[in-house]
Amino acid sequence: MLAKPSEEQYEWHEFERIMFIHFGPATWQGREGDDLSIPPAEIHPRSLDTDQWCEAALSWGAKEVILVAKHVGGFCWWQTDTTDYGVKETPWKGGKGDVLTDLSRSCERHGLHLGVYVSPRDDYNKAGIRGITADPARQNEYSELYRKQWTEVLSRYGPIRELWFDGSSVVPLEDIIEEYAPKAAIFQSPRANIRWCGNEKGRVPYPAWNALKRESLKSGISTTADGDENGDAWAPIEADTTLYQGAWFWSPEKSRTARSLDELVEVYYESVGHGAVLVLNASPDTTGLIPAADMERYRQLGDELRKRFARPAAETRGRGKELEMDLGGDVEINHAVIMEDYREGERIREYRVEGFNGERWVSAASGSAVGRMKIDHFKAITVSRVRLTVTRSVSEPLIRKFAVHNTRRPAV
Repeated sequence: MLAKPSEEQYEWHEFERIMFIHFGPATWQGREGDDLSIPPAEIHPRSLDTDQWCEAALSWGAKEVILVAKHVGGFCWWQTDTTDYGVKETPWKGGKGDVLTDLSRSCERHGLHLGVYVSPRDDYNKAGIRGITADPARQNEYSELYRKQWTEVLSRYGPIRELWFDGSSVVPLEDIIEEYAPKAAIFQSPRANIRWCGNEKGRVPYPAWNALKRESLKSGISTTADGDENGDAWAPIEADTTLYQGAWFWSPEKSRTARSLDELVEVYYESVGHGAVLVLNASPDTTGLIPAADMERYRQLGDELRKRFARPAAETRGRGKELEMDLGGDVEINHAVIMEDYREGERIREYRVEGFNGERWVSAASGSAVGRMKIDHFKAITVSRVRLTVTRSVSEPLIRKFAVHNTRRPAV
């Protein structure tokens, strides 16, 4: 029997694009992890504006925003009762501010879903990777602290669509998740139902199957490498990456390394175009705002993706092993987009795309995994008809979209 997504997994997968927000003491330190060297009294993001963050997400087509509410240092951006290392101890809004409150309201206003990252590692409270304390005698104490943090986050801020653990967690949280967020997408942990792509470059190795063995999924840390076209469990892939070259948190130096538009489009092709969900980071500066140059780059990315894919040269859908389209004359194309109705599992196992040039059918592209989406780009060909042939499948292929495009930019 084919593995299939749950309704919640399908809904999440259809988001396609998600924005991360990394913001914390490391922003003031110019580091990638908080070394506890900046006291909360010096953290004062006077211009923090979560509406601006949501505008950034919408500009490039994101449907969800994930906030790093607590990174590895342990600093908390919500009004927690569990620690004295957080927004309560800052001068921002007189210690009364709550970024999760602000962001949840902004997401609701802008029609975005909200995700939250609460790190199990907590250097301030002396818990290491996966929430394991160096002193075993303190494990129960930290486990209770971490459970209370997740209870606060999941019970106070409305629906949380995605939970991030990053490296899994030894702290038992199943009962809390079941009570407050039973339909959430979960990144790493014993309850994980989505998978990491295996790198922080936003590039998903191909083929990327959504199916895998149930035993691999239960590990809580499965990746793209665990994909198995004949697997008996379903866990879609999430590809997270940075706008800055290899840096999650802002600093003046890091902000000068922002990826080019062309590189971001390549990342889109190798994440979404390989059937995954792309999570692209944003890095507010010490004012609490995403820098203007970054805002412009997100807007450029959204504009470019719309320009390339909003108006196909031709599009169809159907079922069976072959779909053909008449283009109504000679048309230049250089991209094909295929989408399965993967609610019924990944049925396509091998395919090819061809075009008729007036004399013969010429090869354009071929592949294996399709799943949610496969984007093929190829040397431009001028053809009057195109066809998709599924050369190997399990059960009848269900194709919800087969489209061809010409994405070449007009000469300046």
